[in-house]
Amino acid sequence: MSEEKNIRPYSKAIVRLLKGVVERNNSVWDDIITYQYEIRDYISVIGLELILKENEGFAFIKQAELEDGSTLNLVSRRQIGFETSIVLVVLRHILEDFDNNPIETQSFEKFITNAEIKEEVELFLPEKYNKVKFIKELDGYIKKVEELGFLKEIKKTDNEIRYQIHRIIREKITLNDLQEFKNKLQEYV
Repeated sequence: MSEEKNIRPYSKAIVRLLKGVVERNNSVWDDIITYQYEIRDYISVIGLELILKENEGFAFIKQAELEDGSTLNLVSRRQIGFETSIVLVVLRHILEDFDNNPIETQSFEKFITNAEIKEEVELFLPEKYNKVKFIKELDGYIKKVEELGFLKEIKKTDNEIRYQIHRIIREKITLNDLQEFKNKLQEYV
């Protein structure tokens, strides 16, 4: 019984945030909006930071950086592999172009098919890169990006899948990261 008095009205929201990205349609979204300052204070004690993108409809927690640029290493990092990184960088680049070149009829969300992803990835790869093997395994890399939460499947037909690029990719892969990856790719080749 004494533990129950420590439960805050935003406790469920914190638990959900600790599990991953929370989107606008989640049952705890309103709690995150209402108690964002309390949540920030609460999680900051253990070196976490609330990232709330209210207009874009998502929130997540990331590790706060210490003065020396390190973290408390509370959250483990996942190794995603070079090929999956290429797909992520291409998607981030596509979203950046989409946001920088708005048209009147443009929606807020960027949609793309698996065929369009493949086409863009092929254009991105340098000539000397082993494209044949990469293209053969590209569906697996796209699936991995979807599992990581950067793509959401919207519609599937016999030979095509339509995705929405999740805007969290802008937070996870910065413009500096994009440039750094392009430089490394050139060095690799």
